[in-house]
Amino acid sequence: MKKKGVRMKTNLHRIAMGLIAVVSVASCNSTKYLAEDEKLYNKGHVVIHPQDSIPKERKEAFEVYLEEILRPKPNKKILGMRFKLGLYNMGGGSDSASGAINRWLRKQGEEPVLLSDVNREYNENLLRNRMENFGFFNAYVTSDTTIDGKLAEVTYNAFPGKIYRIAKVDFEVDSTKQLGKDILSTKPQSLLHVGSNYNLDVILNERDRIDNDLKNKGYYYFSPDHLLAEVDSSKGNYEVDMYLKMKPETPERAKEPQKIGNIFIYPNFQQTTQGFQTTRPRPQQLYNNQYYIIDPQDTYRKKVLANHIFFNKGDTYTRWEHNRTISHLVNLNAFKFVKNTFVDNPDSANTMDVYYHLTPMQRKSIRFEVIGKTASVYNGTEANANWTLRNAFKGFETLTVSVFGGYETQTGGSVNLNSAYIRYGTEVGIVWPRLLSPYKWAPSRRYIPKTYAKVGYEFLNRRNAYTLNSLTMNYGYNWREDDQKQHDLAVAEIIYVQPRNISDDYRAQMDTVPTLRHIVDPQFSFGPNYSYTFTNSMEATRKHTFYVKTGLNTSGNVLGLIQGANYDEGAKEIFGTPYAQFIKAEADFRHYMKLSSTSQLASRLMVGLSHSYGNSRSLPYLKQYFTGGPNGLRAYRPRAVGPGSALPENIGENNFFADQTGDFKLELNTEYRAQIAGMLHWAAFIDAGNIWLQREDENKPGGKLSKDFYKELAVGAGVGLRLDLDFLIIRTDFAMPIRVPYRDPGDRWVFKYIDFRDSQWRRENLVFNLAIGYPF
Repeated sequence: MKKKGVRMKTNLHRIAMGLIAVVSVASCNSTKYLAEDEKLYNKGHVVIHPQDSIPKERKEAFEVYLEEILRPKPNKKILGMRFKLGLYNMGGGSDSASGAINRWLRKQGEEPVLLSDVNREYNENLLRNRMENFGFFNAYVTSDTTIDGKLAEVTYNAFPGKIYRIAKVDFEVDSTKQLGKDILSTKPQSLLHVGSNYNLDVILNERDRIDNDLKNKGYYYFSPDHLLAEVDSSKGNYEVDMYLKMKPETPERAKEPQKIGNIFIYPNFQQTTQGFQTTRPRPQQLYNNQYYIIDPQDTYRKKVLANHIFFNKGDTYTRWEHNRTISHLVNLNAFKFVKNTFVDNPDSANTMDVYYHLTPMQRKSIRFEVIGKTASVYNGTEANANWTLRNAFKGFETLTVSVFGGYETQTGGSVNLNSAYIRYGTEVGIVWPRLLSPYKWAPSRRYIPKTYAKVGYEFLNRRNAYTLNSLTMNYGYNWREDDQKQHDLAVAEIIYVQPRNISDDYRAQMDTVPTLRHIVDPQFSFGPNYSYTFTNSMEATRKHTFYVKTGLNTSGNVLGLIQGANYDEGAKEIFGTPYAQFIKAEADFRHYMKLSSTSQLASRLMVGLSHSYGNSRSLPYLKQYFTGGPNGLRAYRPRAVGPGSALPENIGENNFFADQTGDFKLELNTEYRAQIAGMLHWAAFIDAGNIWLQREDENKPGGKLSKDFYKELAVGAGVGLRLDLDFLIIRTDFAMPIRVPYRDPGDRWVFKYIDFRDSQWRRENLVFNLAIGYPF
């Protein structure tokens, strides 16, 4: 059976390689079905003349930008080969009389893009127009075709000339009218500056800016198209005068601010083929003399719903309140569709009635997931079931109940007491879309603050070693300050872990490897936990973006002070279990530098600090730091580094025990990322870091943090491939250690030992990681 299985695997491998080879050959022979007078369009180039007309770095970027707008696009390439065109040719090219397989291949492929498909005059005009939009008013373009066998390329020679700059900006509006005054009041924030280059995109953005400001002053019917920018380039000296005016055909209602009239809310709306139908509200449906809430079944508490409507009757319309209301209604996690309509009030001029048609989500839902896991010699699976109840108590609360179970077993290597396990558990959580607090505070009215409460239980059975019963409870608040800043305050975080059924074999090993004892220590920690996150990485136009997450966690501080806890005199207990007393702080800094449109440099610095005192000698096991693995030091396996220069421990003969933990952590990573072709990317990286102990441990000499900590950094390097599917990133990394902290101080750099030809060296030093998503 084994031989047969090996043969089958080999045959599949040969078939796959054969298919790849066939497609590659077809890709290389991409001109196979071209007629004698046809040429395959290979590429369009743009070259700016004269070479010194624009600074070199801007010139190259401008050429790339102009090449992107050329039409048509040549056939796509992957690793230099036209795979899709190859599939098309494998299917017989333009021969439509072939069989079903050939028709399928042609459908998956791509027809050849020919030189005859290229309209050079159209592209010349397109390039000239785009350069004029950037202020090169005297630009012109010529083009040439180069033919090499059956391949053809077109070179566009662009002559932009000298750029025109803004000499004067005037807002020519009627300052006696309210609209004119409101437009003039926006001028100090204008995007049009004297001395700046003429740029059509900036002019369009300026119109949008003025329109947005007017929208927040009530001009609901105003539009950017009602503004006209006239440009006078006749003054010479490559300068222009700009005049911003209002078009004479602007309708009268666009010139008047609008007031809010009646407000109608339909929270159980179901769209019909007739569109958004309404029913005439009854007087008793008027809530707080402000809102008509048409909810005959009382599905939602009116007060809670009204708190997320930011218009009041008689208010002046503002886009800010308009968007804020829509954002809140969408983020209540209760409505599938949110439709907002403004209708002129028939009884009052310049007044609009507001309609909110809200289509509810399904109130109850269930999701089931099965996950397969494989890592080295370990394999297992896990199943999760999640039940969700929306609007649980008529106040838009979300109640979730999750149950999970899984197992992992060792399928190779030496027997390890800590290798196989089964685990199962449950978690119940509820989220309120508001702050439940005795103190009145509103961190931000733009975003919905949330209060959460969670209770979870887990049973872990490492069958040959021990069992653990874990109980966790959390209560806290989560809120956003703005688009970039988020806060999470767990007012109470309780973790209680109780070991049971410790086997005799495991107890015997605890004397040899004290780390094993720490794993099965009873654990009880309680206290507040706060984290702050800042990121501007969503701003795609920035060259430098950042992500910062900091956190502070404490446990047992007040109670320890009250009881006078002192570990040396005997740990104090609650419910028969010693409680942890510590302060823990950590920070994660990330920097992303865009090098080009297809490459970037990503770097990360992680710092973890802690101080255990009173009732504790070190952090509890679940709170300790570790490093290594696919998202840390990729040249080392998870939990296989440190602390400090301590030598990793072994259980049994040559059976490495990877569970190194500590009280301090430092990690530095930098990674160059670039696109190869399409969705295929690659990366080269260097990782460095380690963990350390707060106090000396005779079983881990060299593990305590000292002033020479930087001499104990582990360093690894490697390369990897990434498959970017937009919705999912599949990552592979090959890494190897280049500095090993537990070697002799003068022999920690291991470059001289690298030998890729040695199978033993490869087995002990090359680490392969398969993961989902980027490491940072």
